[in-house]
Amino acid sequence: MAVELAEMRGEIRTGFAELSGRLDLALQRTGQTEQALVEQRDSVKRIKERVDILEAKAEASSTHGPRLAAVERLVWTGVGMAVVGGTAGGWLVSALVK
Repeated sequence: MAVELAEMRGEIRTGFAELSGRLDLALQRTGQTEQALVEQRDSVKRIKERVDILEAKAEASSTHGPRLAAVERLVWTGVGMAVVGGTAGGWLVSALVK
């Protein structure tokens, strides 16, 4: 009976040692997973910041279209006035010269 108890104690100790090793491995992997998760969160945060910057730049450049159209209207109005003025001036000069 004493021999059987000793064998059982040995098996129990072996079982606990195996469990302890498995728990150590699980804890190590959990730590690695948590570290990888922190790195991924940081990476996602940096990407979100870059996207925010790009969206702000895109939003700012979206006003270029209307502003460019306003400048084009002014230029074409000025060109039109110059043509009309030149034509009228030419007629006036030709009328005065005759």
